[in-house]
Amino acid sequence: MDRLPIGKLPPELLNRLLQRHAPSDPRVLLGPGVGLDCAVLDFGDILLVAKSDPITFTEEEIGWYAVHVNANDVVTTGASPRWFLATLLLPEERADSTMTTDIFDQIGDACESIGAQLIGGHTEITVGLDRPIVVGTMLGEVEKDHLITPQGARPGDLLLLTKGVPIEATSILAREFADRLKKLPAEVLSSAREFLHHPGISIAPEALAAAGTGAVTAMHDPTEGGLASGLWELAEAAHVKLVVDKESIYVPPESSVICETLGVDPLEAIASGALLLSIKPEGLEQVRAAVEAHDVDISIIGQVTEGHNVAMRSEGVERPLRWPPRDALARLFEGTTSFS
Repeated sequence: MDRLPIGKLPPELLNRLLQRHAPSDPRVLLGPGVGLDCAVLDFGDILLVAKSDPITFTEEEIGWYAVHVNANDVVTTGASPRWFLATLLLPEERADSTMTTDIFDQIGDACESIGAQLIGGHTEITVGLDRPIVVGTMLGEVEKDHLITPQGARPGDLLLLTKGVPIEATSILAREFADRLKKLPAEVLSSAREFLHHPGISIAPEALAAAGTGAVTAMHDPTEGGLASGLWELAEAAHVKLVVDKESIYVPPESSVICETLGVDPLEAIASGALLLSIKPEGLEQVRAAVEAHDVDISIIGQVTEGHNVAMRSEGVERPLRWPPRDALARLFEGTTSFS
């Protein structure tokens, strides 16, 4: 039996399965595919954008995570997140009214922060679980002529990144592996835990602001597998080559020291909070101004060229960048009861 490891399905297997079950409805303008995180449905002048995702690495503030992780993919299409559905599976030995209320409140607060509303879902106490699991679905809408997809990146575009990496992984590691980080200064761990909120895992304001400039050709939210997977998924979706300057990728000091201590590659760790964009070169200043108006840093990290792969350039030397077989955090969580 070819047992699969924890993490995403291998891209080759996923692509094969998706091709076997490709939608035939002509109203499905964008269906499933490697690097394609949202479905887009034709509703006339307005398009419906749909995204579904679970929370996989932590249970702390799981409701907040669930909303923003799903909303992040929706806004990369230029769509505004509107409606959220949540499936809550609660552990039979731990579920109580406090746990349930906390998760609902987290979902409510997160929805309010981005202008979305909770409209439905399902909740149950489930046998066989040792922690709560939340699976979310976010629906959004965008005007047909304003749709952005990862397929839009073109040779000659600039490649940009906001905030830095890996924001989500930094918060998760500080929260879930505090016992292995005891030698680090308390202020470093305190700051890292708050990465969930500051700089934050939501990319909604800056993504929608950038989309509004008309200069963005593609956007992608690097999640599992980190920036490295995000780059490969974008290259795969657009059938282009991405050349990235390693020295241009910002890794916050807290992220750097925590990743080094735990043996985690910061470029291969779950990176929600960062936004990967390709833009027309002439729109650089407009996009920069739109994003920075939301107090979000943005920098050029590379270029889109002809080809179909990803290369990392460091100190003038260009080398192929591997597509991570799984997220760097999966190895740490593997075999532990705290994995979710």
